[in-house]
Amino acid sequence: MSTATEIPQDLESYTRETAQRAKTASQALVNASGAFKNQWLRTAATRIREQTELLLTANQKDITAAPQYGLTDAQVDRLRLSPERLEGIASALEELVMLADPIGEVLESHRRPNGLQVSKVRVPLGVVFFIYESRPNVTVDAAAICVKSGNAVILRGGKEAFHSNHAFHQILSETLSECGLPEDAVQMVSTTDRAAVGHFLELSDLIDVTIPRGGKSLIERVASEAKMPVIKHFDGNCHVFVDASADLAMGTEIIVNSKCQRPGVCNAAETLLVHADAAEEFLPQAAQALQDRGVELRCCERSLPFVSGGVEATDEDFQTEFLDLKLAVKVVDSVEEAIAHINHYGSHHTDSIVTRMIDSAEQFLNGVDSSAVVQNASTRFNDGGELGLGAEIGISTDKFHARGPCGLRELTSYKYIIQGQGQIRT
Repeated sequence: MSTATEIPQDLESYTRETAQRAKTASQALVNASGAFKNQWLRTAATRIREQTELLLTANQKDITAAPQYGLTDAQVDRLRLSPERLEGIASALEELVMLADPIGEVLESHRRPNGLQVSKVRVPLGVVFFIYESRPNVTVDAAAICVKSGNAVILRGGKEAFHSNHAFHQILSETLSECGLPEDAVQMVSTTDRAAVGHFLELSDLIDVTIPRGGKSLIERVASEAKMPVIKHFDGNCHVFVDASADLAMGTEIIVNSKCQRPGVCNAAETLLVHADAAEEFLPQAAQALQDRGVELRCCERSLPFVSGGVEATDEDFQTEFLDLKLAVKVVDSVEEAIAHINHYGSHHTDSIVTRMIDSAEQFLNGVDSSAVVQNASTRFNDGGELGLGAEIGISTDKFHARGPCGLRELTSYKYIIQGQGQIRT
């Protein structure tokens, strides 16, 4: 097995051997019981708590190297581990234990007139190649979700978190073996050479699905080069639409939360749409609340008179995922116009309407083509944990094979099991 200190020379052979080990491990995982998988999650959580100093020492190496990668203060903060964050990571593993094991679930079952019993049963996808950036907690989250759903995973983290990721991987790998599960069910790519990613993306005979989680350029590269299916979203250009009938205080609270609670994430709002009949009363109070939190408002021609200190928006602003304290603002004349704007400029991620009118809500919820459409609540709720779906490996804006938060069930497929007593077809 490659370690963090080994630099593979022949990337083509290295990537194929890694994927082959993952394939073999995935075939063993198919028959692993839920009890074994849950025991591994508990053991890994305990080991993370026991190895706090080791993990913090590895993380400090990444923090020290951060300036050479040009990381912002926010990016360094996401990279940083602490005893409190490690406890959160360990607790997340234990929470996953409480979720039902999806493997073997019978989705449908019926008996044919000829006596055949036909069942549709949930099965793992197989091997997941997961590419992600910077945040070392994602290493543990992704490994746990994949193994709990019966999949082997090949982890390729960003170079910024190289030491932290490998320290976590050592714990995950050791505890897999201790709990009777295949050690190669979780593997960490041991080189930061970007060419290795291209080799993995060629291996459709061994890797069943690739999941990229990071910047748009990374995801575009993966989608372009991958020879296997990709679960992804390119960006999160999310909207809040305040309808004419909206409770304006609620609308203000929702847009402030959607934009400001964590502006650098994919389900943060990037555009505020306001019905013309509400604009004069709503925009001044909402703008003040947003500006009090440091938000720069980029306003269309119709909204600008109501926003003190606003700047004129360009068409590009309405297409942009700012991931920052910036917000585009536009006045629209109807629910239909709001829907048309979102479907044209949006990224099919998360969009919200604030309204008191049932008809307006139904029209918006049915008409907006996004992975999550929200009524009278923040866009920030499009998250597996917040929706009660458990941990997630990412959010998909595709329509096949998964859409929205991707957790345990989204990392499965199904097969038909047909049981007979000697029937033949005539």
